[in-house]
Amino acid sequence: MPDTPGPDDSRGHGPLGEGSLGAPDRKAAGRARKVLAGAVFALFAGYLLYEVLHAGSLEQTALFYVGIPAVVALSVVWLARPASLTGTVMATMTVGLALAGPLLGEGIVCLFIAAPLFYLVALAVMLIAGAISDRKRHALLLVPLLGALSLEGAVDVTTVDRAQEVSVTLAAHGVDVTRALAGTPRFGPVDSPLLRLGFPRPLSSEGEGLAVGATRRITFTPRKSLGLGAEFEPRSLTLRITESSPGRAVFTVVEDTTLARWMRLREAEFRWNGDRLTVTVRYDRTFDPAWYFGPVQRYAVGEAAGYLARTFTA
Repeated sequence: MPDTPGPDDSRGHGPLGEGSLGAPDRKAAGRARKVLAGAVFALFAGYLLYEVLHAGSLEQTALFYVGIPAVVALSVVWLARPASLTGTVMATMTVGLALAGPLLGEGIVCLFIAAPLFYLVALAVMLIAGAISDRKRHALLLVPLLGALSLEGAVDVTTVDRAQEVSVTLAAHGVDVTRALAGTPRFGPVDSPLLRLGFPRPLSSEGEGLAVGATRRITFTPRKSLGLGAEFEPRSLTLRITESSPGRAVFTVVEDTTLARWMRLREAEFRWNGDRLTVTVRYDRTFDPAWYFGPVQRYAVGEAAGYLARTFTA
């Protein structure tokens, strides 16, 4: 008489089933492999798109900051089809951002600033794709809108005006502003929470005078990217006075290896009268989309202008 298989007999069809995995376990394992494959493909597609955009000098346009997260999210949605769509898309985006630093050579500040935009676009694409799969036809109207947003900066007709300026005015009680501006700047500690995240910090400066042609050369903390094998890169900013009159001086940027990767600084204008000093910084925004990077850069420049004003009024 044959033995009757017990609940722990590997030959039976109990919880351990045939071999070591039952049908539900095999189904879960198959889903996990599919999700993993979809996530890997999504990251590969995003990196491939980056290479294409980099070759076309479009890595600072909305095609990068809107297009790449859209491609990653769509790849996960349509290929992986996970049980938790939101969690998988966001996890894939997080892994992609973590790899972006060492692979693409971006600094921690760039990743910190760009990350919210990547998550926002990925979430928007996921919601649109979900609505379309639920046969909500009105969601199709959002597809061309997302496509239009991703084209900003790619060509002249889709580029929003890049010229920007930010002004900050501070009191200068008991301070000879003319003498302070004519001397060699002495920079104090940076107290702005944003600028302390990893923005370059001034270390030393050279030059003096307020006559037209006088220069200032400011040395900043060296740049160290997250790229594999990256080395420290020296950074400096050279300015020359191009306009000067009582109570006003305009410093025009001659050379910039400090913020040139993030914005194009043009000039800094100082106006003072009595006990007030106004610092106006003019620059060109170099990143798209403008609705996201515009306010971020304006806030950062405002913090920098305030730091400059405090330097000459303290």
